[in-house]
Amino acid sequence: MSRSSLFGSPLFLGFDHLEQMLDRVQKSSDGYPPYNIEQTGDQMLRISLAVAGFSMDDLQITQEDNQLVIRGRQKEEGEGRVFLHRGIAARQFQRAFVLAEHIEVEGAYLDNGLLHIDLRRPLPETKVRAIKIDQKGNGRTVVQS
Repeated sequence: MSRSSLFGSPLFLGFDHLEQMLDRVQKSSDGYPPYNIEQTGDQMLRISLAVAGFSMDDLQITQEDNQLVIRGRQKEEGEGRVFLHRGIAARQFQRAFVLAEHIEVEGAYLDNGLLHIDLRRPLPETKVRAIKIDQKGNGRTVVQS
């Protein structure tokens, strides 16, 4: 039995890798840490994650193919400390975002317990190409500019 697919239409050719990426992101997200995504300009976006208690050394941002992955891991500093109540989460996390092609990471900064990641979404270039049609089906396709 085949499962229904977001890209199951025969009109979407070569998009199976996107579906696999979406499955990975869905499995890795548990709601922590909370985040916002805002549009800060015509082609600018900002992801803000609430990372109170994390220092810059505790955070790592990587771009793996079309995935932006943010990881946080605090160092254990509990020696000699006795908590009567511990309500501030001090657990590690991994948050992943799927980026469209051509999205560029401009930079990141930590401010008042929020990790901000600025992204640029450049305007896509329109590409029009003429495809030559041969007389016989020789398996070749010639692209003309």
